[in-house]
Amino acid sequence: MIRKALTIAGSDSGGGAGIEADLKTFSAFGVHGLVAITSVTAQNTQEVRAIYDVKPEVVAKQIEAVVEDIGVDAAKTGMLSNAEIIKAVAETVKKYDFPLVVDPVMIAKSGAPLLREDAMDTLIEKIIPLAKAVTPNRPEAEKLSGIKIESLEDAKKAAKIIVEELGAEGAIVKGGHLGLSEAVDVLYFNGEFKEYRAPFVEGCTHGTGCSFSAAIAANLAKGKGLEEAVRIAKEFITMGIYYGAKIGHGHCPVNQNAWIEIPAEKWRIYESLSKAVKELIAIKSLPQHVPEVGMNFVYALPKLYAKSKDDVAGVKGRIVKFGNTVKPVGGIEFGASDHLARAILTFMEFFPEVRSALNLKYNEELIKKASSLGFKVSFYDRREEPEEIKAKEGGTIPWGIKTAIERINDKPDLIYHLGDWGKEPMLLIFGESPRITLRKLKCLLDDLYHV
Repeated sequence: MIRKALTIAGSDSGGGAGIEADLKTFSAFGVHGLVAITSVTAQNTQEVRAIYDVKPEVVAKQIEAVVEDIGVDAAKTGMLSNAEIIKAVAETVKKYDFPLVVDPVMIAKSGAPLLREDAMDTLIEKIIPLAKAVTPNRPEAEKLSGIKIESLEDAKKAAKIIVEELGAEGAIVKGGHLGLSEAVDVLYFNGEFKEYRAPFVEGCTHGTGCSFSAAIAANLAKGKGLEEAVRIAKEFITMGIYYGAKIGHGHCPVNQNAWIEIPAEKWRIYESLSKAVKELIAIKSLPQHVPEVGMNFVYALPKLYAKSKDDVAGVKGRIVKFGNTVKPVGGIEFGASDHLARAILTFMEFFPEVRSALNLKYNEELIKKASSLGFKVSFYDRREEPEEIKAKEGGTIPWGIKTAIERINDKPDLIYHLGDWGKEPMLLIFGESPRITLRKLKCLLDDLYHV
């Protein structure tokens, strides 16, 4: 059964907020998106250059057209620019029986006003009483409730006013502007308060309000209760901010695709690396090239999503000698590798397309052969490592990879180091994928066609 959600909002030509953000959010949750455009804006990440309001009767006709043919399981409002549009939306929506999430959009991220001052009373009188939930940020909640919000308790008071005095069924006052140590959103619903907490994350924030309210609407459309819908929306928007798309020269937009792309990429990585590891351990000459500390084979998420070792898949417990063969100690897991994860994450800072690596025992003959085959080879010497890097936990490998890349000012296929006191010499092979990394290894071991 295909669920349908409707966004009644303005269009953002920059694709970061408005109906564009809402449709991306609906798709992320597997919900079919419908639209009723209220205004067209000439907008980018820096500013709103122009606003053209759609005629109220056309807004109403859009809503009627999609409801009467396709059906709507939940809806949300965003930018409702003027009092006449607000009246038209209210009169039309109340004819139908679907939950409505109201995002009381007043000001764009750039600071441009998106709701006329004389329309505030109309919004409060006509739209708020129809809402299953209202999702104001602090400035919006202050305007709706008429109180100053400087603390979590103030946010609760405002949420209660929006429900008990203005007539909404539920209200979520978002805590991004409260100046707390966490981002705390407060829901007042069915006479009770519920807090939704998440750490503040650095990232992109254009379209957060639109995407958050759209996520609630999408989950209501899927039959979730309001409290559950808000919980999921909180996780969704935190992820979207953290993995935001760094485009434009102003406030970069939330990345709604992270919600579905990361799980999909993780599965693709798991399948690809699992297949490559099976091929790797079948190489007959491999045992003699396994380091004493064992070897690993890693594959990172795409650069946008590769932030830490938990975003890099590897073999749990490494790959070790087992008699005359080699054997993975455990399965493929994200976060399983430490050393190689730091190596590939550093490499990706220079060459984002290179996402895979494996390590071998140091071998001069392999290094010579790599050069003869036309591989780009570089190295780093741990004896040259600055004292401040040595003193930093986990700093050696990133420093070494950076040094090796800068040494040749090119993309190495192979990087080696000669070890140090208590550190085994090592050779690392890099590739865009496990398949390419494995192909380079087979070339070096003369096993390209004899595995």
